[in-house]
Amino acid sequence: MMKKALILLLITWAGMVSAQSGSATKKELVAKVLKLQAPGIEMAAQNLAERPAALMMQQANMALQTRVTAERRDAVAKEIQADLKKYTDEVVPLVRDRAIKLAPTTIGVLLDERFSEDELKQLVGIMESPVNRKFSQLSSEMQKVLVDKLLAETRTAVEPKVKTLEQSVRKRLGLPAASAASSRPATTPSHPASK
Repeated sequence: MMKKALILLLITWAGMVSAQSGSATKKELVAKVLKLQAPGIEMAAQNLAERPAALMMQQANMALQTRVTAERRDAVAKEIQADLKKYTDEVVPLVRDRAIKLAPTTIGVLLDERFSEDELKQLVGIMESPVNRKFSQLSSEMQKVLVDKLLAETRTAVEPKVKTLEQSVRKRLGLPAASAASSRPATTPSHPASK
């Protein structure tokens, strides 16, 4: 009887040790996925941090045309750009670092909950493959080529609609109508400087 209890205890203990080591391996795999995803996490954080500056620059460009005299326009634009650069220089690293620190408790938890150890091994294999790396490195170039072609092919259809929208918004806000010379539709998306 004592021998059976001892064997049962050893089997239970071995199962617990095996589950704990599996859990440690799974946690290592999650950490590896997060490390491989770090550039994407950093880029998402950078885009998030730069978004307010990009929006402010768009608003400032509109205001420069209507609220600032032509003589002062360039000087004020440079001052605003310097302010925006200072903002991004301070905020982007802060948000990027915080995103990397939050990733294990957010993305890592989801990976741990929704992927088995075997699936995580497969995912790491895919992410580490040379073909995937090559594809990832090409993604920004692919996006640029698509956006450039899309803008070229839709500009003539979109610009009049942007002008109509701008006039409508100005009218609703009680702003003077934009002159033809100063009204340049924003059909080209602003691309914040990458760091």
